[in-house]
Amino acid sequence: MPLPAHAKDAEDPLGPLPREFARIMRPELPGLIKEIKVEVTRAFPEYAALLDGPNEAAIRQGVEQSLNAFVDRVADPDASTATRDELLRKFGRVEAYEGRDLNTLQGAYRLGARVALRRAKDLGRRFDLSPTLLLTFAEALFAYVGELETLSHEGYMEVQSRAGAAGEVLRRRLLHLLLAGTPLAHITVNNLCEQAGWQLPSEVTLVALRTPAEYVQAGLAIDVLADLGAPQPHLLIPGPLTPERRAMLAAAAPGSSYAIGLTVPTEQAADSLRWARKVLQLVDDDIVADSQVIDAADHLVTLWLVSDPALVAEITARELAPLDKSSGARRARLVETLHAWLTTRGTAEQVGEVLGVHAQTVRYRLRNLDAHFGDRLEDPAHRFAMEAALRAMHLHDGD
Repeated sequence: MPLPAHAKDAEDPLGPLPREFARIMRPELPGLIKEIKVEVTRAFPEYAALLDGPNEAAIRQGVEQSLNAFVDRVADPDASTATRDELLRKFGRVEAYEGRDLNTLQGAYRLGARVALRRAKDLGRRFDLSPTLLLTFAEALFAYVGELETLSHEGYMEVQSRAGAAGEVLRRRLLHLLLAGTPLAHITVNNLCEQAGWQLPSEVTLVALRTPAEYVQAGLAIDVLADLGAPQPHLLIPGPLTPERRAMLAAAAPGSSYAIGLTVPTEQAADSLRWARKVLQLVDDDIVADSQVIDAADHLVTLWLVSDPALVAEITARELAPLDKSSGARRARLVETLHAWLTTRGTAEQVGEVLGVHAQTVRYRLRNLDAHFGDRLEDPAHRFAMEAALRAMHLHDGD
């Protein structure tokens, strides 16, 4: 099946590919992304650990953008690649932060291209594409990989030039290892600690900062590990966050907002950072009030209640099922009363004060609730599940 080629600048490696080829390739992308992930993590186990670490979202997005940008440019020669370019530079930065050279990343790119070429041959058989078109695709694909390698090299060199002293690279590598979320050989960590001149603590406190945060470095104590140029900048502070440490943060980041994670055993550092980042996300979602400094410790119940929205929705649906046949407005009043009663466990007068309604109205609603729920209202397990679900629902509603 011959496809007409489109005219394109000869310098663009995708120029000779016909635009109609994009229509054939696009439905293949989701499956291709999964296949590339399997092949790359099998061939390069270090990337399996990265996909479970703090850079997971950026890596996944970079792979998707790289493949989508290829198809987009075939369909439209003038399609922008700005998002792809920045994500590919981030790939290079991650390699520099992890202390690797670029050979591994380049090998992953080329392996991904081979997987894509294998799928293109399948397409050729299914759509009866000409051998000339498939050869053109292969040449364009590997030229495109050259573009990706160039962009990642730019990001890699950017970090190298910023890092300067070898000690900073070692400390960043150590920080990433501690946050990798996978069991680490003590000898590996101890060797890096010795090389970096850093004492491994028994406890740590992680801090998630808003971007940009590069200027913070100068005000930090020498034992604080930092990755301030990462997409989500963060700090690791040995030990608990004492008043002295808080003063250090305030002086180092006077104009920056940040969230402080819990003090945890060092092997659980990734949890502390995850909770701190989640608190910042809750601020963005208008669930937690904004502030320059936010302590995750002040929002533990909220973190728990919103940690799995789909599960909370399922619990809510199950626990409130007895009210499903009630009308919208009537159901809303009963849910509001149930929430106030579960929260206060007070008298009709006290619940009425909370709701701003007459006690007699509360008694009427409570009788209705008793008719709908029966023994459930006396069962501690059901009461707990209902209260947790309703609290989570009110958090999402902004109440």
